[in-house]
Amino acid sequence: MARPPLRGEIWFVPLPTDPPGKAERPVVIVSPDERNTHPKADTVLVVPFSTSAMKDVVTHVDLSPGETGLDMSVLKAEDVTVVRKATLKEPRIRLRNVSHSRICDLAEKVKIAMGCVSKPT
Repeated sequence: MARPPLRGEIWFVPLPTDPPGKAERPVVIVSPDERNTHPKADTVLVVPFSTSAMKDVVTHVDLSPGETGLDMSVLKAEDVTVVRKATLKEPRIRLRNVSHSRICDLAEKVKIAMGCVSKPT
């Protein structure tokens, strides 16, 4: 890897949960740069993009193509995972970074996916 991935960047990776032979998928790096750039940290926290997301799911974040540069525009917070830095590939074309506020939206949706949000009384 020529350089470490940074928070908000979109990279490509083969996900361990995908079937064998499936092409690399775009993911957004969500771990903090202190971890991403640390020489002893060999993994990063990511959320994959999806083309098969359902509309109006509380744990999904819809992004416009203008926000990312990708046609795929849904991040599924319930699929947050860790990948090895060595498996990441930079995109062939320049993509936009996902904003800090959108990553924080994802973090709130991870809490929902884990059942850690209080239900209204």
